[in-house]
Amino acid sequence: MFLTVALLRKGIPGKQWIGKYRRPYQVTWQMKRGMIRRLEIEAENEYWLSRPYMTKEQEYDHARVRWIADWEALKSLKKSNFPAHRYTVDHINHLNVTKNGQNPKKRISN
Repeated sequence: MFLTVALLRKGIPGKQWIGKYRRPYQVTWQMKRGMIRRLEIEAENEYWLSRPYMTKEQEYDHARVRWIADWEALKSLKKSNFPAHRYTVDHINHLNVTKNGQNPKKRISN
């Protein structure tokens, strides 16, 4: 079928760069160079990732002191932003003006 299409058709149907029967593009030396450079970078990344800096025993729990210090700093920061304690007595203390049994409106002024 491809041979028939190639022999009988004069051009690429529709858009020439997309679709099932798209025009094949020429691979240039710049494209080859870019691909080789990307593959070299990937190979170097694989090399460094295959050789860990620390062993599993060294890596396990190696940052506990820093984690604890960070957690304590975060707790103290949260505690410093927390408002001071408020008591109900302080909140309703203004009601104690009439505690002696007198109505403030019926006070006799001299």
